[in-house]
Amino acid sequence: MNILMLGWELPPHNSGGLGVACYHMSKALADHGAKIDFVIPYRAHHPNTDFMTIHSATDLTPLERYGLGAYDSEKVLEKTMAEADIKDLKDMRGVQKRYIKYVENLVITNKPDVIHAHDWLTMEAGMRAKEVADVPLVVHVHATEFDRCGSDSGNPLVHEIEYQGLLMADRIIAVSNITKKIIMHKYGIPSDKIEVVHNAIDVGSLNNGYQYDFSTYKYLESLKREGYTVVSTITRFTVQKGLVHLVKGAARAIEKHDKLVFLFAGDGEQRDELIRLASNYGISDKVIFTGFVRGKQWRDAYSVSDIFVMSSVSEPFGLTALEAAHHGNALIITKQSGVGEVLHSIFRYDFWDTDLLADQIVSIATNESLKRSLQEGVMNEYDRISWHDVAKLCIHIYETTKRGVKS
Repeated sequence: MNILMLGWELPPHNSGGLGVACYHMSKALADHGAKIDFVIPYRAHHPNTDFMTIHSATDLTPLERYGLGAYDSEKVLEKTMAEADIKDLKDMRGVQKRYIKYVENLVITNKPDVIHAHDWLTMEAGMRAKEVADVPLVVHVHATEFDRCGSDSGNPLVHEIEYQGLLMADRIIAVSNITKKIIMHKYGIPSDKIEVVHNAIDVGSLNNGYQYDFSTYKYLESLKREGYTVVSTITRFTVQKGLVHLVKGAARAIEKHDKLVFLFAGDGEQRDELIRLASNYGISDKVIFTGFVRGKQWRDAYSVSDIFVMSSVSEPFGLTALEAAHHGNALIITKQSGVGEVLHSIFRYDFWDTDLLADQIVSIATNESLKRSLQEGVMNEYDRISWHDVAKLCIHIYETTKRGVKS
């Protein structure tokens, strides 16, 4: 089966979980015999991608592509596609228009069996490819604009693109039941058009000779020797991630148990606000901000941590929770996070309930047997989740969609 995969990023030039999911999903599909043409909006080297053909729709560098603000709902996009300048690669809509034109030309010369478009960024290209090639369109929703803005507001243009893409899709893949419900209730899409396919983790790629470097976070290691518990989050600093509530929960937890230190690994538009908030709560000495981390420093952040918190206001899935579990963390995640549908040896709370979050952090930090039980339990659970199972489900969706039947 020939699959045209439309995405916005791939490792190592990814800013979050979307690129990671696209990479491992494509690799698993290729292992099952699929031929994949993957289109991205920038040009760069991507190691270990010989299982598919990567097409660069523009000559943008990864940094230039990242600077467009694709995941920042506050960076308002007002231009319709008709108004966008295809020559303006400094404008998000100009890049998307160039991307659409590239995809249009590609399907004329290389007709796929199915088009698989990821999130709003590529939905317009997916719709155009469907029109030109007359093949089924599968839209994969990793996050909606409702998730990204953390409320019912958000960018009206992005809402419109999502609505059109979901209507035009022959089938929709949602990464969780939480996401499926949003698609149904916010966009009025019928349930039988949406298939839930949870993300997974590639244990093999994480067991690649990595060894934790105790010197990366030497200060945190010294605190651990004094009996401190390290609580971490690794994410983009955006409204969606609920980090303001996490800082408040951290302050309340420290009031109850002094030997806690919090590691905030990542970056985003809320960075300065979070730093000020930690200062206002009087916990600046207990909150460490690393900035954006990648590679070994990123993995060492997981490894130095004892407890991982996913504080998202709305998290369609949450691959970082699986990565944290692999590195031996006990997990606390919000009830608004889709990964809680596949993990059970975890603590959960509503994103706004900072008192409960504080109690859960303190309970784990002060009870070694509880911490060990959660760590071991969740490791057993995530180990059963496979991208090959995801690929099988995707292939089934492709085949049934081509036959015109519901899966």
